Amino acid sequence: MDDEQLLTVDEAAARLRVSRWTLYCLIRSKELRSVKIRRRRLIPVGAVAECIHNLMEVA
Repeated sequence: MDDEQLLTVDEAAARLRVSRWTLYCLIRSKELRSVKIRRRRLIPVGAVAECIHNLMEVA
């Protein structure tokens, strides 16, 4: 997996147009998949698309 497939918290929040707080809430509630590498929390690009898809189904 290369760096372009993983987003930082700020990058993922910007793509979803939500705050960092909301992004962490999505991660805690298991609505958004993430990986932790040492102290860094990273979000796979595909996980952002999945999250949007799942949220659209609920709406």
